Amino acid sequence: MNVKSTIFFEGKKFIHGNTEAVQDALTVEEILNISINGAPYTMTMRTPGDEDALVRGILLSENVYIHSQVNPVFTVDEINDKGFITKMDVQIPLDALQSGIDTKRNLISVSSCGMCGKSEMELALEGDAIQPTRKLKMAHIAAMFDQMSTHQETFNSSGGSHASAAFTTEGILLSIKEDIGRHNAVDKVIGSLLLENKLHLAECLLVSGRLSYEIVSKCFRAKIPFLAAVSAPSSMAIEYCQKTGISLLAFCRRDRCTVYTHFENVE
Repeated sequence: MNVKSTIFFEGKKFIHGNTEAVQDALTVEEILNISINGAPYTMTMRTPGDEDALVRGILLSENVYIHSQVNPVFTVDEINDKGFITKMDVQIPLDALQSGIDTKRNLISVSSCGMCGKSEMELALEGDAIQPTRKLKMAHIAAMFDQMSTHQETFNSSGGSHASAAFTTEGILLSIKEDIGRHNAVDKVIGSLLLENKLHLAECLLVSGRLSYEIVSKCFRAKIPFLAAVSAPSSMAIEYCQKTGISLLAFCRRDRCTVYTHFENVE
């Protein structure tokens, strides 16, 4: 189903004391209710489209369903009067559910933050550090961001969306998704790769904005060894990348970037 990611709204623009009527394309933001086996799990604010991929990515990043070979069954339960999906159910065998099912979010997950309702204990990332099989060549970074930029149709129309993309270390594009929320864009990328059985090929994850803990946690659970962003990282992002084996690259613009963790894996 083709879904519009932007909607036109009327406004009045003020320029040097003068006014003019405008119609601006703005990024759509809608609620999505997610239930698991018929029981409410969480709500998230996101840009409609790629719902299966978004939910699939959330299930992995929230440690609810981690199997990469078998995908659960998705059902659309509700569509609003605008034609947007607003409720989905996921059927998962009970013996396949992980501990994340017991830590349901207490609050709505808004488009700007995927951590709402989390406790401090839930921020811990358990598991062995990621060991990349190949180094990332600095020469490929700029080309990766250029590729991602050319596919940002929603951003180019509205200026109000984020993007995420997955590549191999040789710069081969595997998936790119957009969303009003950075964390949603990442979940859509990871989820799309899971649905296509390609997540094992992903070696580098790109995001169009800043890097915080939430993005690092998703990268770690997807076992992607390189994480790169256009903007700045947070202190916690650097700390967790150091612990989990992820090479963090930030301020990636044109022919420059800064590597903050695991320099030995970047050529």
